[in-house]
Amino acid sequence: MWGSRSSTTSTATTQMFHEDAAGGWQLVAVDMNKPQGRAPACLQKMMRSSIFHMFILSMVAVDVIVAASNYYKGETFKRQHDEFYLAEVAFTVLFDLEALLKIWCLGFTGYISSSLHKFELLLVIGTTLHIYPDLYHSQFTYFQVLRVVRLIKISPALEDFVYKIFGPGKKLGSLVVFTASLLIVMSAISLQMFCFVEELDRFTTFPRAFMSMFQILTQEGWVDVMDQTLNAVGHMWAPVVAIYFILYHLFATLILLSLFVAVILDNLELDEDLKKLKQLKQSEANADTKEKLPLRLRIFEKFPNRPQMVKISKLPSDFTVPKIRESFMKQFIDRQQQDTSCLLRRLPSASSSSCDHSKRSAIEENKYIDQKLRKSVFSIRARNLLEKETAINKILRACTRQRMLSGSFEGQPAKERSILSVQHHIRQERRSLRHGSNSQRISRGKSLETLTQDHSNTVRYRNAQREDSEIKMIQEKKEQAEMKRKVQEEELRENHPYFDKPLFIVGREHRFRNFCRVVVRARFNASKTDPVTGAVKNTKYHQLYDLLGLVTYLDWVMIIVTICSCISMMFESPFRRVMRAPTLQIAEYVFVIFMSIELNLKIMADGLFFTPTAVIRDFGGVMDIFIYLVSLIFLCWMPQNVPAKSGAQLLMILRCLRPLRIFKLVPQMRKVVRELFSGFKEIFLVSILLLTLMLVFASFGVQLFAGKLAKCNDPHIIAREDCHGIFRINVSVSKNLNLKLRPGEKKPGFWVPRVWANPRNFNFDNVGNAMLALFEVLSLKGWVEVRDVIIHRVGPIHGIYIHVFVFLGCMIGLTLFVGVVIANFNENKGTALLTVDQRRWEDLKSRLKIAQPLHLPPRPDNDGFRAKMYDITQHPFFKRTIAVLVLAQSVLLSVKWDVEDPVTVPLATMSVVFTFIFVLEVTMKIIAMSPAGFWQSRRNRYDLLVTSLGVIWVILHFALLNAYTYMMGACVIVFRFFSICGKHVTLKMLLLTVVVSMYKSFFIIVGMFLLLLCYAFAGVVLFGTVKYGENINRHANFSSAGKAITVLFRIVTGEDWNKIMHDCMVQPPFCTPDNSTYWRTDCGNYAGALMYFCSFYVIIAYIMLNLLVAIIVENFSLFYSTEEDQLLSYNDLRHFQIIWNMVDDKREGVIPTFRVKFLLRLLRGRLEVDLDKDKLLFKHMCYEMERLHNGGDVTFHDVLSMLSYRSVDIRKSLQLEELLAREQLEYTIEEEVAKQTIRMWLKKCLKRIRAKQQQSCSIIHSLRESQQQELSRFLNPPSIETTQPSEDMNTNNQDNNAQPETSSQQQLLSPTLSDRGGYRQDSTDGGKPQRKFGQWRLPSAPKPISHSVSSVNLRFGGRTTMKSVVCKMNPMSDAASCGSEVKKWWTRQLTVESDESGEDLLDI
Repeated sequence: MWGSRSSTTSTATTQMFHEDAAGGWQLVAVDMNKPQGRAPACLQKMMRSSIFHMFILSMVAVDVIVAASNYYKGETFKRQHDEFYLAEVAFTVLFDLEALLKIWCLGFTGYISSSLHKFELLLVIGTTLHIYPDLYHSQFTYFQVLRVVRLIKISPALEDFVYKIFGPGKKLGSLVVFTASLLIVMSAISLQMFCFVEELDRFTTFPRAFMSMFQILTQEGWVDVMDQTLNAVGHMWAPVVAIYFILYHLFATLILLSLFVAVILDNLELDEDLKKLKQLKQSEANADTKEKLPLRLRIFEKFPNRPQMVKISKLPSDFTVPKIRESFMKQFIDRQQQDTSCLLRRLPSASSSSCDHSKRSAIEENKYIDQKLRKSVFSIRARNLLEKETAINKILRACTRQRMLSGSFEGQPAKERSILSVQHHIRQERRSLRHGSNSQRISRGKSLETLTQDHSNTVRYRNAQREDSEIKMIQEKKEQAEMKRKVQEEELRENHPYFDKPLFIVGREHRFRNFCRVVVRARFNASKTDPVTGAVKNTKYHQLYDLLGLVTYLDWVMIIVTICSCISMMFESPFRRVMRAPTLQIAEYVFVIFMSIELNLKIMADGLFFTPTAVIRDFGGVMDIFIYLVSLIFLCWMPQNVPAKSGAQLLMILRCLRPLRIFKLVPQMRKVVRELFSGFKEIFLVSILLLTLMLVFASFGVQLFAGKLAKCNDPHIIAREDCHGIFRINVSVSKNLNLKLRPGEKKPGFWVPRVWANPRNFNFDNVGNAMLALFEVLSLKGWVEVRDVIIHRVGPIHGIYIHVFVFLGCMIGLTLFVGVVIANFNENKGTALLTVDQRRWEDLKSRLKIAQPLHLPPRPDNDGFRAKMYDITQHPFFKRTIAVLVLAQSVLLSVKWDVEDPVTVPLATMSVVFTFIFVLEVTMKIIAMSPAGFWQSRRNRYDLLVTSLGVIWVILHFALLNAYTYMMGACVIVFRFFSICGKHVTLKMLLLTVVVSMYKSFFIIVGMFLLLLCYAFAGVVLFGTVKYGENINRHANFSSAGKAITVLFRIVTGEDWNKIMHDCMVQPPFCTPDNSTYWRTDCGNYAGALMYFCSFYVIIAYIMLNLLVAIIVENFSLFYSTEEDQLLSYNDLRHFQIIWNMVDDKREGVIPTFRVKFLLRLLRGRLEVDLDKDKLLFKHMCYEMERLHNGGDVTFHDVLSMLSYRSVDIRKSLQLEELLAREQLEYTIEEEVAKQTIRMWLKKCLKRIRAKQQQSCSIIHSLRESQQQELSRFLNPPSIETTQPSEDMNTNNQDNNAQPETSSQQQLLSPTLSDRGGYRQDSTDGGKPQRKFGQWRLPSAPKPISHSVSSVNLRFGGRTTMKSVVCKMNPMSDAASCGSEVKKWWTRQLTVESDESGEDLLDI
């Protein structure tokens, strides 16, 4: 924040446009070192030096300190001898000389060219006039106090922050002008409306009307303005006037003030590119942080390395063995000797081992050896598989790219593509650009459009490549940082024996430490998934299980003990102290004992300070030790006498911090505190700006109003000289009580002395009191009183002072504080750095978490009575009618239901009629949906409950007819009104916004209550016996913790918190002091009240409540975003719910994995998957669901989450870590689906080949049979020997049918891919001449092998006889065609390479 300022010299500041002779414009370099004025070079160099700059700023700081030290010295003090006046003259002369020097060095034109110099010149002129005696302490004082603004230049961070907020002043300036114009217009309208009203002085003139309308704008006392106006105009016009003021108040407070917050948040918003850059820098910073060890661990690096050494004994050796590192020997302590045969038996399967091992280290070592050996054995095969896989992936990507580029949809009907298809093609195109860059080359002869497209593809490829390199670099940097951190810890653990030893005593692996670790880390862990299948378990009480597993068992015990201790502290009071109450001391002893046990266990398990997981490793650990020490000291001391403002009272106040222990024990509350205070820089800068503004106005107020606000308490005395003696003051018991006095009797009263004093709650006599008064005004409490006093005692013109401060401080300053708190919380939470797409994605995920199945049973199949009832109850007109009836019944409560009022009976009768109509509605729904289907919806259950209560009320009403039944009827109507929220979309969104905001802000609300509890306990100690005053009374006081909580809740709303603070500041002589014990005095504590109430109001009202505003704004954008801003619209979600309702017939919220295919095919619209165009996307989605729970059932949110990821551009919408995980998942899915696709394709090819082989074999067998019959008819039986084909063929067919895929048990004429030997033999013998039968050649018969089936063998007596027989034979025509098919098939088979097989391809 206070770092060195970077150089401001850049190209933009050293170049400027000049018009040349030709009328054009060109950039001309400007020499910044060139002298511009007439001053010597040495003075110009001195003026530009940083020493001169810092000297001037230091003088400004001294001037501000001197001005802040000014105070009221009385009217008798002479101004000529005022040292503050002389100092102001000296500083004014100094700054005048500074301005003259700059004008001399830069020239007047160069001097006024800077906005900062213009502001300085204005201050110089104003302060020069201010030191003139007649103008001193006048309106020119503003120029003196505005010098403090120059101090902003001291801090570069503060200067940049101010420029960020007020630099782009167009929006904020326009809003200020609009607000001022609105005030002027409304003041003029109000003046014309109410100037004629008698007895109303608020609108008699324009300034009065302006002040009244401005008061309504600030919400301070606006009801008083409206009530006075209503009483003055009369009953006839009172409703119209009330509506006028209420509408103006709502517009001014709900819309206009919110616009200031919106403008400031918009100014704090970063650009999209800057958000991306900050995300990357934040990731790099996190990696650097992970790499470095904490300072408490790096201290070991300062000591020399002393590794733990051990000595090996019991060795049969004559030589001495040196000592060896203990960590090295531990690797071999539990290792057993392994047999070589055991290791070899482990090689085929790493999961089925034949050896039993007793130690886990030996098992892990053997597994590692297995992996290494298996890797060495199959390294060649793995390399081949990798090459094949890479080649196949390249072919697939090229094909995908070619389909995308060449695919034309001409001739098809125009149809909107689904977002799933669009995003899938974007992913494919991006990957094809990334992997197929070599094909993106520009060749000659291409058209201009093609060249432009190629250029755009090249640019996109380069951008994608750059993004990939950045992401990979950050990922590698994170991994390296984690690895380096682990290596550093291991080195420290190795080389320093006292590292990671609790208290440097307990060993690292000592049994007692392991026992303590088990006790400290034990927690409830309900497994939500099946450990075998990975399927999600539907547990009925999963929310309770999540709550039990939130913290460890030990932390749960301490949370309960802390809560019990806080409950015990609530019974303490100044009159029932823990020192005198043994029952309260029991809780104190229990808390200290349990916390002692807890800290001892955690210290023994994790260490105190010099260990990686030490107890004192962050602020939470320091707070734990501090609370424990305070409680222990108080328990041992137990002081009997506690004087006010003593160390014992301070110890009791510090003891009140005990509820803050829960912040440390609950992780979610620690997260809230970390997100709030981790980036406190912007909040601190805003606080500095507000303090600067307060200091400016406080200094001005001291110089103008010091000593002028005092007045005599006797209203009849005006001059201070006359304010002495005593006077009688009347006493009024009540404002509305008029006592009847007798003639000549005076009102009751008493005599009091006359005192010339300031107002009770504020004054401007010194800067401290002035800043306190302005801080109260900054909270918009009591500023009307300050304004009226200043106007009445100083003058009407000075009312501008307080109005300007309220406008700047409250309208801009407080809204700036609100905006910065919200922006800071969002930035630390991570949402402020999100781009628009990333924000939409986060909103979508939040909506999907809330989305649930419809729980609506399907329509009955038939067209019977139930189906008609179903159509009636689901018709929109029926639902709207029921909603109108609910509103009509609620209108009945506009009249008070009184037993004695005759109007109540007709109203109750009408309510009974409405109740019977709602009973009819519920009956119709039960008939239409069946009782089981009706009970599935929670809304239906609520309607049934309210209707049942209505029926009970009807019975009791006609039976009793008393006030209690009327009250019950009104309650039933109120309960019925809440059911309308689920019947309208807008009301449902509003209800969801409230519910989700309450759920997300639960821990913030709990944190606020814990802080309030701490302040309540401290308030009892500080102000438990303070005397009653203006606002401290018997109903609002700090006498007990319960009443203190009530008062603090009142302060949270901002109601008169400053008056309560002043009541607690009461000092002698207005109270009775007692120096022995604090509970015997009725005085307050001035410094304690100031710190107590101001800190509480700032923390609760300015910070914690604004966090709730931030959460509500976030959820508002979540549910009220437009359709253009949504990635998945409400119609898409509704459509998915309807389709899920059709598939999930059991209404269990889960479906089997195989039903996901049917669900995806039923989707239409933007979620539709076209199987003709996006079949690959369909396979990816189905495989992702199968892989999610290892084939188990999938839930509603599983499928919806998968669709949401597939419907967005993950490169734009996802953050870095989520993007890396998602891309890795999708890459794995693509690879697995590609492998499955290739396997299925190869299996189909093999099946088709085998089918053709079987068909060809049958054809050949039939041909052989026919030929054999012809041969047996023409040939001589003695010369031809044939085997009987019938039995052999039947046997062959049976064998083929029994084992169709076993190549070793069948021998066909044509080989298959699985028959390697026969295929190679036939291919080698393919060139030999074959015997001809007709017009086709028959391949040579294979050589007989063992296990072969008997085939037809033809034996001829001689070649001449065979030739003559063949020449006489005429084959059939169909046999010739079959032969040609076999020939073609054989030719195709010869094109297959002999060294490729189906087994190698199947391994892919």
